[in-house]
Amino acid sequence: MPASEPIFRRTLEGKLKQLARSFPVVFLTGPRQSGKTTLCRLAFPRFAYRSLEDLDEREFARSDPRGFLARAAGARGVILDEVQRVPELLSYLQGVVDRPGSPPYVLTGSQRFPLWTGISQSLAGRAAILNLYGLSLAELGGRRPLDPARLDRAPARFAAPAIDRDRTLFSGLYPRIHARGLNPRDWLNGYVRTYVERDVRELLNVGDLEAFSRFIVLAAGQTAQLLNFSSLASDGGISHATARRWISVLEASGILVLVRSHHANVRKRVIKSPKLFFLDTGLVCFLLGVRSAEDLNGHPLHGAIFETFVVSELYKAFAHRGERPPLYFFRDRTGHEVDVVIELGRRRIAVEVKLTRTVRLEAFRGLDFYRALAGGGSGVLVYGGEETYRQGRHLVRSWAACS
Repeated sequence: MPASEPIFRRTLEGKLKQLARSFPVVFLTGPRQSGKTTLCRLAFPRFAYRSLEDLDEREFARSDPRGFLARAAGARGVILDEVQRVPELLSYLQGVVDRPGSPPYVLTGSQRFPLWTGISQSLAGRAAILNLYGLSLAELGGRRPLDPARLDRAPARFAAPAIDRDRTLFSGLYPRIHARGLNPRDWLNGYVRTYVERDVRELLNVGDLEAFSRFIVLAAGQTAQLLNFSSLASDGGISHATARRWISVLEASGILVLVRSHHANVRKRVIKSPKLFFLDTGLVCFLLGVRSAEDLNGHPLHGAIFETFVVSELYKAFAHRGERPPLYFFRDRTGHEVDVVIELGRRRIAVEVKLTRTVRLEAFRGLDFYRALAGGGSGVLVYGGEETYRQGRHLVRSWAACS
């Protein structure tokens, strides 16, 4: 990368190094342009590096996989970048890593589907899997990341970073945009075209890419809402089964996540449909046609985009520590709801998200209801302001302090 570009230190780096010392193979996956290559090369500067995006490397790996892997003899370690381009290589890698003295292999891939079969069959018990997403707000600002299990504990000192909330929502947190100071709409236009025209075609062999492009826009309109397959299928002019399959592709590609409802030890009848959340608000804004940060003010999905940001920050906070994000939501059939429930074994943190910069007492009703129903737990209100403070039994946490 050019010397003038900032280097974002990723929270996942420590876990990645730890697992590379313990496992013969570490597979780092995540959406395109989330920083996987940069992270691996920063974490392992002395490892041999092979990119299967390179046509010559890819042809070599396909035509002579044993010879391709044999070049690593004597290396301290090996990075195989974008390994989904030659998924059959995993079958040959098994024999290599089983030999005494084999160097550790770090694999990266932007698509999970072509790799899951190879990993589960060829590298079962040999590979650790990590997920890297876009930057967290803490990573962008070079701050020490928040332990998400301590979200309900007031920081000893916190000064909100000098960043604009809506501009952050509009720009999103893909590293390249911030490293090079790019116009988010220009960069995301190319990103979506590459994803749809290349990755989706390879994953699904979709003949009508225009229909899939419309589908992504429709899905973006459902962010922070209950997933409605019937609506997506009807509005997109596709079958219910196709809508399900395409949502699975977006999820496997790291574009969105589905957050399930929480019902453990809660006797009320709860909504069973998952909520859909995109993992980058800049991408949502682009897909919805938001042309500037100023246009968010008054936009009908402003609150949903803000909730998407908070949930994505919490999701990344766990994922970038190498943990499965234990995020749920609560909503019963009488309208009581809590935006996020963090399940921490015997302890739960209920999180409500409000775009407003002014916190009123009614904002805590959902938290109070859930705590009474669940028999305890702590409550956090993440809001659109800059201060972090306690109000009664709850912590009011700034949006800028949730990662």
